[in-house]
Amino acid sequence: MEAQMGAPAFWDNRERAQKHIAKLNGLKRTIGGLLEFNKRLADAGVMVELVGAAAGAEQERYGRELDQTVAVLVGELDRIELQSFLSGQFDRNNAILSIQAGAGGTESCDWADMLFRMYNRWAERRGFAVEVQDVQAGDQAGITKAVMLLKGENAYGYAKAERGVHRLVRISPFDANKRRHTSFVAVDVIAEINEDIAIEIPEGDLRVDVYRSSGKGGQGVNTTDSAVRITHLPTGIVVVCQNERSQIKNRASALSVLKARLYEKRLDEQRSEMERFYGEKGEIGWGSQIRSYVLQPYQMVKDLRTGLSTSDTQGVLDGDLDRFVYAWLRAGQPRHRNKDIQMDE
Repeated sequence: MEAQMGAPAFWDNRERAQKHIAKLNGLKRTIGGLLEFNKRLADAGVMVELVGAAAGAEQERYGRELDQTVAVLVGELDRIELQSFLSGQFDRNNAILSIQAGAGGTESCDWADMLFRMYNRWAERRGFAVEVQDVQAGDQAGITKAVMLLKGENAYGYAKAERGVHRLVRISPFDANKRRHTSFVAVDVIAEINEDIAIEIPEGDLRVDVYRSSGKGGQGVNTTDSAVRITHLPTGIVVVCQNERSQIKNRASALSVLKARLYEKRLDEQRSEMERFYGEKGEIGWGSQIRSYVLQPYQMVKDLRTGLSTSDTQGVLDGDLDRFVYAWLRAGQPRHRNKDIQMDE
């Protein structure tokens, strides 16, 4: 790839050249990290020999230094192992995450709003940029639907762990009798695809509606018909984008999301295990949840796929999701099928 960069015609197509460089830099980071880890591992091996050859206070000093080195290496190895699980075709791509309120009425809409905040906080923790493409407010509180684009390296590889139905149990703030309510929200995640994926959509298969954007906006956003809704007639898939002031930009963004959804649907149809993607989510109600968040009568968040649980409910709702994402990634590997993981810290 470095040799190709030296070709006279390399910069003739600037966009292609930039993608080439980005891919090369990603490979360099991966390989460079492994080489550096192996070097540090070899250094630790030398330190082991020094500990064995020393005696008394010197051996104790070398031993403490070795313990510190090993602790750092174990943490680094954990990170390298997780990176090795992100080997899917689109794991390195940006992710399109959508939230849909389900059974539970106003409670469900408020729960969807809580998840919207949680994923924004999680993306911030991971260093992902967030572009909100669509938010639909609930009748009384919260939101009924939201679509956001998470931009960053391996965004889809990590975010796909959140695909499924999320269940909340709490004392309802909307119930005058202070009864306990259960709410459900579906989270869907697809990879943002680029121009390298050939998806042909005939114009006759699309219905494009334009309307005035809703919610906060300011100059231009709420005063013109800039929002775009595209319906793919053969499949019934609907995509909305209203985050840009320009109708042209919103249409381009919506079309990009539609292509990603159609491509994901095509892949699902080719797979024998439908549950791996859409089938895993099922109905947005009882019996189909992947994770339960219990706030009353006790505090517990439990992932039903991996068995991982924690009593730090506030931390999770503030975006501390990596523990669940990592456990899900490991659960997909043959040697990591522990269904009774407990993590209280």
